[in-house]
Amino acid sequence: MVSTPRVTVRGIIYRDGKLFLQKLNGKSGTNTFWCTPGGKLDAGENILNGLRREMIEETGIEPKIGRLLFIQQYMEDDGTEWLEFFYHIENADDYEQIDLEATTHGVLEVAECEFVDPKQVVVLPKVLGTLDISAHIANNEPVYLMDYLS
Repeated sequence: MVSTPRVTVRGIIYRDGKLFLQKLNGKSGTNTFWCTPGGKLDAGENILNGLRREMIEETGIEPKIGRLLFIQQYMEDDGTEWLEFFYHIENADDYEQIDLEATTHGVLEVAECEFVDPKQVVVLPKVLGTLDISAHIANNEPVYLMDYLS
């Protein structure tokens, strides 16, 4: 049986060699990896509206959404297929101070968030720790596809 891929949207907030990342609250406390803010689209939700909603829910900050940078396609061990769309968030300075208590989902979903060097931590997707994100943004390079199905 073929199922419809689940779709998530994520923000790439990059400044001074660091990514704005978060550790999520896992089932047994804090996850051991960092990820970019974002989440699943609601049924029938527009991608950009979903990204805006997710960013505000988790950070309390209205994102200035730029261009699409990356797409990741992968399959979980249980057979669930995912498509993730990563957009550049242009107002990075606005994310310097986040009050998780003032957000609608922050405290429930996010254990911590900050600007982190992606080469110094475990970040998912792992490619974010190896790509030259600054050059990708500055040079207006084509969308980078991370295809983990083949």
